[in-house]
Amino acid sequence: MALFKKRTAGKPGEWYYCLRHQTVEEGPQCRAADRFGPYATPEEASHAMTTAQERNLEWETDPKWHDKQGDTPSDN
Repeated sequence: MALFKKRTAGKPGEWYYCLRHQTVEEGPQCRAADRFGPYATPEEASHAMTTAQERNLEWETDPKWHDKQGDTPSDN
């Protein structure tokens, strides 16, 4: 018996952006490692790369995540 079943059809209204094909797909058509989502609308899914870039920039410039060089994590 398989522990994980491949979902061949998504829920209605689930949209994904496929990184491999660079297309918007309804439901999970490609493997999870190759897609972003789910998104509520095809419009949101079509902007997945822009959203990811914006989030990456926010995280990279977040002062909470930039430790001083030489600091080690402490148990607080």
